[in-house]
Amino acid sequence: MPKITIDEAVCKGCGLCANACPLHIIALDGGRLNAKGYHPARLAHPEKCVGCSSCATMCPDTAITVEK
Repeated sequence: MPKITIDEAVCKGCGLCANACPLHIIALDGGRLNAKGYHPARLAHPEKCVGCSSCATMCPDTAITVEK
C-alpha cells in the first residue's frame, strides 16, 4: 500500500495537490492552520491511494512524498 507524507510545515495550502489527485482523496484541512498560517493539505482517504504521485509532482514546494 502506498504511503503519502505531507510536510505540513512546508505546505502553503495552494490546493494544487488536491486538484491533481485523480481519486480526490486529498483536501485542505479547513479546521487547522500550520505555523505559516495556511490550511495544510491532508489525506482524506489514505486507504484509497494508488501511489500515482500526481500530488507530489504538482506540489510547487515539494511538501509531499510518496512511497510505494
